[in-house]
Amino acid sequence: MKLSIPGRASATAVVSAAVLLTGGSIAGAAPAPVAAAAAPDLPVANVKAHLTQLQSIATANGGNRAHGRAGYKASLDYVKAKLDAAGFTTTVQQFTSSGSTGYNLIADWPGGDTGKVVMAGSHLDSVTAGPGINDNGSGSAAVLETALAVARAGYQPTKHLRFAWWGAEELGMVGSRYYVNSLTTANRSKISGYLNFDMIGSPNPGYFVYDDDPTIEKTFKTYFTGIGIATEIETEGDGRSDHAPFKNAGIPVGGLFSGADYIKTSAQAAKWGGTAGKAFDACYHSSCDKSSNINDTALDRNADALAYAVWQLSA
Repeated sequence: MKLSIPGRASATAVVSAAVLLTGGSIAGAAPAPVAAAAAPDLPVANVKAHLTQLQSIATANGGNRAHGRAGYKASLDYVKAKLDAAGFTTTVQQFTSSGSTGYNLIADWPGGDTGKVVMAGSHLDSVTAGPGINDNGSGSAAVLETALAVARAGYQPTKHLRFAWWGAEELGMVGSRYYVNSLTTANRSKISGYLNFDMIGSPNPGYFVYDDDPTIEKTFKTYFTGIGIATEIETEGDGRSDHAPFKNAGIPVGGLFSGADYIKTSAQAAKWGGTAGKAFDACYHSSCDKSSNINDTALDRNADALAYAVWQLSA
């Protein structure tokens, strides 16, 4: 998640649009509503394995995975290789920021109505100060594992699925803004919803849900209610992550967040556990944001909520 800039205007209000859950029918039979396919329980060990790789990449490349540094491109190459092997159609989009070449990675799952696209994305870059394992290896790893779960299941939803890993978010959502600006008006209108995951394994976690598009918000809340976890509306990251360019373009957005440098209150500690009076992530944008800076339970719950939303909203 990028640093807040004092005086920055907040993101413009989203044009709220319902993301409809549609049914299907068996060939040759009369159309009838069917339940959405059940989302898989993502193995947290798989998500953690991706984080281990991102940590190793940072360690081998000056301690970070920042825009314009070798660690970022190596991170992108790692994710792309996994997706290519799983049968995705991948595209690397190049842009320039601060005198360096940046890269977005877009992965499309074949099939589904390309006039109704459900996207899930996260920023893949870290700050230069550290490896960025919570910010935002956590979101990147969970989006990757969700995409791989789609492939393992041979999932064929009604809507088209697209996954994205953004470059240069830490410089002001540069990569995601470039992507949105590169879309034609017609292609923007085809995106039913964009789901953003930026910091979902904070070591002193909260459970925050974006309150942008009502249908996406309800989908996430339904998941957490089902596992007995109370949520709060996300406010710390408003306008500070890659959902903002989509929201500004009128595309329905939603997402999850486990907290950055805001302080956990006593009421939040009573509700979620952890330590009151401490930041949700004391290593935010620091050299200590490494493999040890992850709460496995929060990572597991949020990754499963991510998969649940992708399955529900694309069905």
